[in-house]
Amino acid sequence: MAKAKKQPRPKAITPKGFRDYFGEEVTQRTHMLATIAEVYHHYGFEALESSAVETVEALGKFLPDVDRPNAGVFAWQEADENDPEGKPGDWMALRYDLTAPLARVYAQHRNDLPNPYRRFAMGPVWRNEKPGPGRYRQFYQCDADTVGTASMAADAEICMMLSDTLEKVGIPRGDYLVRVNNRKVLNGVLEAMGLAEEDPKRDDVLRTIDKFDKVGESGVRELLGKGRLDASGAYIDGVGLEDQQAEPVLAFLTSKGDTVAETMTNLRAAVGDSKVGQEGVAELELMGALFAAAGYGDDRILIDPSIVRGLGYYTGPVFEAELTFEIFDEKGRKRQFGSVAGGGRYDGLVKRFTGQEVPAVGLSIGVDRLLAALREKGRLAATPTGPVVVTVMDRDRMADYQAMVGELRQAGIRAEVYLGNPKNFGNQLKYADKRHSPVAVIEGGDEKDRGVIQIKDLILGAKIAESATLEEWKERPSQFEVPRTELVAKVRDILANQAKDQEG
Repeated sequence: MAKAKKQPRPKAITPKGFRDYFGEEVTQRTHMLATIAEVYHHYGFEALESSAVETVEALGKFLPDVDRPNAGVFAWQEADENDPEGKPGDWMALRYDLTAPLARVYAQHRNDLPNPYRRFAMGPVWRNEKPGPGRYRQFYQCDADTVGTASMAADAEICMMLSDTLEKVGIPRGDYLVRVNNRKVLNGVLEAMGLAEEDPKRDDVLRTIDKFDKVGESGVRELLGKGRLDASGAYIDGVGLEDQQAEPVLAFLTSKGDTVAETMTNLRAAVGDSKVGQEGVAELELMGALFAAAGYGDDRILIDPSIVRGLGYYTGPVFEAELTFEIFDEKGRKRQFGSVAGGGRYDGLVKRFTGQEVPAVGLSIGVDRLLAALREKGRLAATPTGPVVVTVMDRDRMADYQAMVGELRQAGIRAEVYLGNPKNFGNQLKYADKRHSPVAVIEGGDEKDRGVIQIKDLILGAKIAESATLEEWKERPSQFEVPRTELVAKVRDILANQAKDQEG
């Protein structure tokens, strides 16, 4: 009888484009989400937790291909449970953002929801895209949206809330800007150029505008015309516009003045007689007035016509939060950190479900990007503080050690008993070191008989071990013998001193 073929062991590897998050990162993210939620709630937004799975039909942007949806989502086709032959049923997909589910939720429950409906949502989203450095297929988003009002006050409020959120999580004023533009203004510019909605050159112009921050005014001028040589020496064909036809775009991109009023004047000239363009300028002007009335100056929120995002998605104001401080990239070159959040008005999304246009505006914060920014600014602790570890000198006295941990926890101090093999005491201290524990508690048989315990300041001990020349540390003892009844008081005292040292 032939031997059954042995199944190979599965490889312990993370799937391509995904990653694992351990204690420190999870704790930091949880803290950030709680801080953001506090700001959103303060503004009157209510939490919503929608399903992580939607029908592909509800997602709308992605439709089934021949065999499966493959345009950026993780999708599968379910069997039809009502069909006795088990024929294929609906296509399902993991959500790729938090906005498409909101449109479905609002359409489904609109009769039970207040109008306008103000909600915030936080959680992972999934995109079936090619992964790259710092680009993962699963990441966190943190959204807030107002659905059901066309008032520009809603758009202005979202921008102000974004500014407040950045400052609340630790990005100081001066290190960020919320830049605001309006898609209607851009549509007016295209009208002034004589490009109808069906004109194929329209998309070419939009793609060229999106390169403004990389190639500048002269580069855009060349790309709108005959073309240009890029940095590698390759020739890039242009859109083929005459200089006069390209002027409204260049006027639009360079319209930012020293004041909001000057910028508005320049934008009106760029859109010419376009009705939709003039409407967009008026909306920006109103938002600018609302920012000023609420005390949000140009150092926080700025009307900036160079901001172009989601050209096919947004229908009115668009905005982007950019971090302005410099960092060094992997090649040691200085560059600005860049965008961490964005959003805008999208008045057509709910219409897919209801047949009626429902105005909406929202923002989305890239949580991982924002966490990376805080690390760059040194606003996140390099190492987390672990629990106080109660070591085990005698496994038959586990009840004594659990009693100590219980007292510490009841006093609000994070603590745990060492649950590994207690035979090697050195391994217990190594464990405490890996856990970034601030304090170790020791009670052997001798200490038990005398009614005392040893409490070791692990952080101070590590500093003394690092450098014997640090006299300021050597003068302070790192281990104390105290009565068993003073366990909580002494641990509190050590933790307080550690906190003072960290602040200093």
